[in-house]
Formats: sequence, structure tokens, C-alpha cells
Amino acid sequence: MTAFLEIMDIETGDVQTLLETERHIEAPNWAPSGAYLIVNAGGRVYRVSLDDPRLDEIDVGFTELNNDKGLSPDGTLLAFSDKTETGKSAIYTVPSGGGVPVRVTEKVPSWWHGFSPDGQKHTYPCVRDGQFAIATCALDGADERLLITSPHHYDGPDYTPDGAYIWFNSDRAGSMDLWRMKADGSDPERMTEGPEVDWFPHPSPDGRHVVYLSYPAGTTGHPFGLSVTLNLMPSAGGPARRLGHVFGGQGALNVPPWAPDSRRFAYVRYSENHATET
Repeated sequence: MTAFLEIMDIETGDVQTLLETERHIEAPNWAPSGAYLIVNAGGRVYRVSLDDPRLDEIDVGFTELNNDKGLSPDGTLLAFSDKTETGKSAIYTVPSGGGVPVRVTEKVPSWWHGFSPDGQKHTYPCVRDGQFAIATCALDGADERLLITSPHHYDGPDYTPDGAYIWFNSDRAGSMDLWRMKADGSDPERMTEGPEVDWFPHPSPDGRHVVYLSYPAGTTGHPFGLSVTLNLMPSAGGPARRLGHVFGGQGALNVPPWAPDSRRFAYVRYSENHATET
């Protein structure tokens, strides 16, 4: 019943276990400074320093966060998703060190997934008029735009570092695969196709790679408690390289996990008897 916060070097394949804990931690993000990671556990968010790896809570005013959260490109803001006020997920921001939450999205549900490279927009999956969509809005929540929507599922949007594309996963072609579209929502392009169920694509800061995870064929949704594959593919598309298998799924690699050097990324692995405890 153990969770392992791990860091993989994509060039060497070396894996460092930064933190081992009995808490059910999820969804690591790397701070732009490179000095620490943030994770979720039990509806709260925690900082894990690389120099002194332990769970230090960041007080964001709420205690029902899910694992959709991340830091702005300049490291000053923490965006997160929480349902305390609304009963359904809304997006908020606080200073990166914690503080009073400021609501971003009026409409719910909305689940934060990424900042634009200039830090001026959020991108997120949402449900509007009964359909899933990928949306963007200004930093303060103004000007919500639905970039792509249909009766299919959409999730996991993340910008490329040049701001030209947004990657996401969807079953719009019949199976859950990776897609990318131009940042205005035009020209959606399917980037993976096969029996595995692909989720949560994350472009590297240098624009060369996309890391993502794959569930076994036939998996519905992105559940916890399965062996999944971590994969790396060129940002232009093409064959992916399997980096390894980890037990977990949900919580392993939901949100942007890359180190600023683009050489390493973080994920969570769980022992196979791990219970979802806080």
C-alpha cells in the first residue's frame, strides 16, 4: 500500500524514486524553477522539494481538489480544479505558495489541464450543453471558447511550447486515441491508432517529444488499479517508444509532468495492493 513519486530520464532510462509514501498521492507537476514538484493527496495539494522530499501542504483554501492542477509558466500561479463551492468541478487560481482562491470558470464542470506558453490562457475539458468539449479562456476566465465539441469524450488538453497546437485525447474516431489540433481548434489530427487506450499527452518543453500513458485494450475511462504503459513519441507523430509499465493508471500521469530541462518527467507508481487512502 505504497505510492512512489518517480522521475525518469528519457535519455538513459534511469528512474529515481524521489518520495515513497503510504498516502495516495497523484498527478505530479514540475515547478518551472525545477526546484520542486507538486502532487495531490486527499483533496489537498502538496509541494515536494527535490532537496528535501517530503509532503508540504500548500494552503489553497479548499479541500476537495481533484488532481487537475498545475503551475503557470512563470511559476507565480497555481491553477486547480475543485468542487467545494459548486458541487461540480470549477477552475481556480491562487499564488503558487498558496492563498485565497480566485474562481476562473463560471460554468461547470470544468477541469483544468494546461496554461498557454505565454501564461495568458487556460485550456481545459468541460461539459457544455450536455457535450464534452476542449475549451480555452483568458487567465481571469473571460472569453471562454469551445475549440472542439461533439457527442464524444474529450480530455487531457496540453499546449505545445510554441503555442501552435493543443494535444488531447478523444474517442471521436471510435477508440480513445491521442489527437492534436491547431490552437484555434481547427484541423484536428489523429496521432495514435491501435488497440491500446491512450490518455493524457504532454508535449515536452523543448517541443521534441510527447509523453503519454496507455491502458490495455478494452479499458473504459481512465481507472485506477491497472498496469499501464508509459510511452514517448516524437512531437510530429510516428512510432512511440515504450518507456516501461507502472501499476496505477488514474493519478500516474494526468497533468503536465515535464522537468524544465525536457530530459526528465515525473509520474506516480503504486504497489499493486495499494488502497485509495488519504
